[in-house]
Amino acid sequence: MAPSDFDQAAGCLPDECFRIPPDLGIMLGSGWGDALAMDECLVRVPYADIPMLGRATVPGHAGELIVYVREGKRIVAWCGRRHWYEGAGWESVVLPVEILRRMGAEKLLVTNAAGGINSALKAGDFVAVKDHINIVGLNPLIGAHHAEWGSRFPDMTEVYSRPLIEKLHACANRLDLRMMDGVYAFTAGPCYETPAEVRAYKQQGADVVGMSTVPEAVFAHACGIKVAAVSLVSNLAAGIGHAPLSHQEVIDAAECAKPRMRSLIDGFVARL
Repeated sequence: MAPSDFDQAAGCLPDECFRIPPDLGIMLGSGWGDALAMDECLVRVPYADIPMLGRATVPGHAGELIVYVREGKRIVAWCGRRHWYEGAGWESVVLPVEILRRMGAEKLLVTNAAGGINSALKAGDFVAVKDHINIVGLNPLIGAHHAEWGSRFPDMTEVYSRPLIEKLHACANRLDLRMMDGVYAFTAGPCYETPAEVRAYKQQGADVVGMSTVPEAVFAHACGIKVAAVSLVSNLAAGIGHAPLSHQEVIDAAECAKPRMRSLIDGFVARL
């Protein structure tokens, strides 16, 4: 993977995308695709029209790039993501972050739907990610080093910006939303975790588990972009809850939480 791999994708986007650096980039995970409040839409590009990205393949991911204005702030939103388990390699997973870097973005909000491990959590809660555990060790920075993407050995002490986490909590408090800080465990997917795996992750200190977010956050942090991440707890992880897990459960939980998700993102944008 090299910066030149992304030239074609960047070249197909309208000039408007690069005219002014955005105040915020957003990556919307499962079910978060409709959680945007817009005053003016400047650009809409289907993923199918972006080389190396392509049409979203997972239900709950809209598959559209939107550049919009909200309360005088310029926002670039990636409505849906690609995952490592889809088998297209790292390029499609981190392409949105690389495009944001080229746009001049300095802040990124990453969202996802995750399984709850911490016994204090219930479906519908939010978790501000304070740290992560890369269970499988997969990393988009493996390979040749490119100076555009930061240090060969980037420090991971604070991947998730504390000031941005505080803004998430300020929004949640004002909206009376249940939110706690937590550690996100990243798995490769697409299988859900076994109960034994979930017990192991809990012993390691994980509060939620999912199949995304960490690759994008690692890549963005290495590039010097400040990152915040928030999980919607869509279900209790295997062995914590008693029902079999399904992606439909994730979609249903996100649909139920949509008004709260929209209010949370809108409040976060207002505090930038």
